[in-house]
Amino acid sequence: MNLSRNNKASMKSVFNKLQEKLTKLDQNKVFQGCVIFVIILSALAIGVKTHNIPLQYLSILAAADVAVTVFFALEITIRYLATNNFKSFFSKGWNIFDTAIVIGSLIPAGGSGILLARLLRVFRVLRLVSMVPELRLLVNALLKAIPRMGYIALLMFVIFYIYAAVGSILFEAINPVLWGDVSISMLTLFRIATFEDWTDVMYETMELYPISWLYYLTFIFLTAFVFLNMMVGTVLDIMSKEHENFRAESHGETAEGGEPASRAQVDQLQQELAEIKKLLKANKAE
Repeated sequence: MNLSRNNKASMKSVFNKLQEKLTKLDQNKVFQGCVIFVIILSALAIGVKTHNIPLQYLSILAAADVAVTVFFALEITIRYLATNNFKSFFSKGWNIFDTAIVIGSLIPAGGSGILLARLLRVFRVLRLVSMVPELRLLVNALLKAIPRMGYIALLMFVIFYIYAAVGSILFEAINPVLWGDVSISMLTLFRIATFEDWTDVMYETMELYPISWLYYLTFIFLTAFVFLNMMVGTVLDIMSKEHENFRAESHGETAEGGEPASRAQVDQLQQELAEIKKLLKANKAE
């Protein structure tokens, strides 16, 4: 019994030492740089395959693809073993994403699954997002902004539908190709919202309805200026909060309740500390 306990203890200590080394390797800047370099190299290799290249180079690219796949498998294994709690590894969405991409890359590129294998290898480029914190921050901000943007998109759809119905009623006789029904009118309005030769559409209807320019200008004002800026403002608001949280977490700053401290709170604390120092110096001088 004692021997088995000693063996378990020794094995646990060896595993802990190995885990510490793997953690240091995973957090090493050089190792992370190598991973990013391999991701970029994999992306370039995928692009090269789309060109007409000599057959002898295809074998080199195939060997490089195998090497990249093995490297990614080893890298994800190191990250998994370096995690103190294995369950916490899969609690992070980016780790699940990387693992899915690596497992998908293990599908052979030949046979009936060649199309699926090639598509999954294209998605390996997205691993660059998970490796670079700044890109990860942008994607997280975009995902968090989607619920707010959904309400703006819903309101835009209502405006599109109203204008499409009005346009179909008024302009169907002028050009049924552009205003034949509500669905076609919505496509025409999308063309107008993107400023794709919208003046040609406007001048065509102005021949019969000279005041129809009001229809187009009000629609463009609402969609291109108001709603689009609302979308941008929503994304920027979420992004600024994400940057603030990321900066606070990187400096180990926390506020009450365990939330990251804001820049204003940190500046206020620094100002209060400076005032306390001045009072202490004044008391010593007296």
